[in-house]
Amino acid sequence: MFSVDKKKYLITGGAGFLGSALVKALVARGEHVRVLDNSFRGSVKKLGKFIDDIEFIEADIRDRDAVFRATEGIDTVCHLAFINGTELFYKIPEKVLDVGIKGAINTLEASYEHGVSNYILASSSEVYQSAKTIPTDETEMLSIPDSRNPRYSYAGGKLISEIMAFNYGRDKFDRTVVFRPHNVYGPDMGNEHVIPQFIRRMGRIILQQPEGTIEFEIQGEGTETRAFNYIDDFIQGLLLVMDRGLDQNIYHIGCEEEISISDLATCIAENMNRKIRIAPSALLSGSTKRRCPNISKLKNLGYSPKYNLHEGLIRTIPWYLNSLNQSE
Repeated sequence: MFSVDKKKYLITGGAGFLGSALVKALVARGEHVRVLDNSFRGSVKKLGKFIDDIEFIEADIRDRDAVFRATEGIDTVCHLAFINGTELFYKIPEKVLDVGIKGAINTLEASYEHGVSNYILASSSEVYQSAKTIPTDETEMLSIPDSRNPRYSYAGGKLISEIMAFNYGRDKFDRTVVFRPHNVYGPDMGNEHVIPQFIRRMGRIILQQPEGTIEFEIQGEGTETRAFNYIDDFIQGLLLVMDRGLDQNIYHIGCEEEISISDLATCIAENMNRKIRIAPSALLSGSTKRRCPNISKLKNLGYSPKYNLHEGLIRTIPWYLNSLNQSE
C-alpha cells in the first residue's frame, strides 16, 4: 500500500518509451508510482531495476474494471497509454482509435470515481496536421484534413481525448492539463519512427558496403522538416508540466531546432562516419510538410533543453546499432 505522506501517481502506458522514462524519473525523486500497461508496444524490461520500486498492473487500458482498480488511491493520473508509431497508424487504425477513445473514457471516469486531483493527458502535435504558423504555439487550430486517411486514426484519437479531458475535467478535477510531445527520440524507443529506422537501415547498408558513399532512400524529397526532442529533455519538460502546469492548459514539449529529413539522414550518417547520397521516393499520403513547436509557454515554467540533435544522436545511435547486431 502507498504511504500517506507522498504523492501517488498512476502512469498508464508506463512500460512504453515515454512512460518508462517518466516512471524512472518519478521513482528517482521519491514518489510512489503505479503503472498500468499491457506491453503491446512497451515492455516491463524498459523499467529495469525500477520494477521493484513500483506497483505494476498488467492490463489493457480498454479494460474498465482494471483501470478503475488501478486508479484507487491515486492523486495524479498521467494518461500516456496509446498506440504510437506511424507504421501502425496505417496498419491497424481501428485498434489505434479503439485504444485511444476507450482509454480516455476509462481513465476520466475512474479518476472522477476515485477523487483524483490531477488529470494529465498526453496528446500529440499530430492534432494540427498542417500548422499555419511555424514555430507553432498551443493556440494553433486543430484539424484533420481527411477522415478517410488511416494515418489520422492517431490524431483523431488524440483530438477527441483532448476535448473529453478538458470538458470532463472542468469541474471534476483540481487540474486538467494536456501536453503535446514533439518527435521525442532516444535509445529503445521502438523501430516504427524515422530516427531508429534510419539508423538501423544505414547500419545494414554499411555492413554490406563497408566503403564509399551510400545511396540512401527516403520518403519524399527530404525537404520535410521536424524538430526532434531527446528523451531526457522531454522528461524534464513533462515533470514541469505535471508539477506546475496550470489547470485547463496545453503545453508543447519539444525543441525549436528544426531540421529537414534529408539533413537528418546526413547527420546520422556523419555520426556513423559515412557519407550518403539522398534518393527521394514517394511520400506517404497525409505526411506533414513542416513541424516545429513554439515552447515559450513551457520555458515560462522553467524548461531549458540541454541536448541538441547531434548530442542526442550520439546517445541514441550506439544503442540501435548494438540492437541491430544482436538481432542479426
